[in-house]
Amino acid sequence: MANWEDVLSEIETEQARAVSAFDTVRRKYLTQLAEHTGRNVIAYYSGWQTKPRLEGTEIRDEDRDGFMRCVHGLDGSKGLDLLIHTPGGDIAATQSIISYLREKFGRDIRAFVPHTAMSAGTIMACSTAEIFMARHSSIGPIDPQLGGIPAQGVIAEFKRAFEEIVENPAKQAVWAPILARYSPTFIGACENAIKWSEQFTREQLADNMFRKMRGKEAKIDKIIKALTAYDEVKAHERQIGYKEARALGLKISLLEDNQKLQDLVVTVHHCYAHAFSNTNAFKIIENHTGAAFVKSLR
Repeated sequence: MANWEDVLSEIETEQARAVSAFDTVRRKYLTQLAEHTGRNVIAYYSGWQTKPRLEGTEIRDEDRDGFMRCVHGLDGSKGLDLLIHTPGGDIAATQSIISYLREKFGRDIRAFVPHTAMSAGTIMACSTAEIFMARHSSIGPIDPQLGGIPAQGVIAEFKRAFEEIVENPAKQAVWAPILARYSPTFIGACENAIKWSEQFTREQLADNMFRKMRGKEAKIDKIIKALTAYDEVKAHERQIGYKEARALGLKISLLEDNQKLQDLVVTVHHCYAHAFSNTNAFKIIENHTGAAFVKSLR
């Protein structure tokens, strides 16, 4: 008869193998991507599309700990390829993460958007030297979120309420329960977050992507205006494809122009999508050596 402790150990091993199969395959292709480019790779992935309305899928301050874990031990002289898939999130956390990565890798950071990088995710991408997108990829308006609520949307809603009530005071009764959701300090916080995100994105574009360009101020003004004009972008969720991003003036490289690179990046993306669909994980920060920070449902 087999020793019960040996049997239990075997069961635990098989369970571990079943759970780690997603990790094994994903990290295999992350390693292949790093070997192909000769650069460090960190993937910053959120499962918000698979697990909608779940708190914690957005960019938040604790993500910096994940990046610290993934950056540790990497050779900064090899640069960084940052794969981004996120709905966006807190501007303070975003700035903190970007500043940390810049300390380690300087300006030698490239952004890859295999699918979607919205809001603060777009700010992350704009902070790099170059953005790689696929034909189906999207970035979005740099509208920060406060508690999951788009700041630009709050300001626009208040503006509309004010105009409608001035025109017809009877509408105050309609708007009252809507406006009651927001405190005066929240409105101020939204205004400050909008200014903060605009200024930070402007500074990053000037210091990295367009640092060697003469007359860069006009180009950056055009980009910022396009990414923040709420009347034009219509909604926080509006998606901007690679052609429009190029037309705005951003340095966009098309993944399809390099078949091997495209195959590796898209494969990595599908590995993350598969993991989010079949496990309790909803956020993964991971490098090509296997160091990872994973948030999961309990």
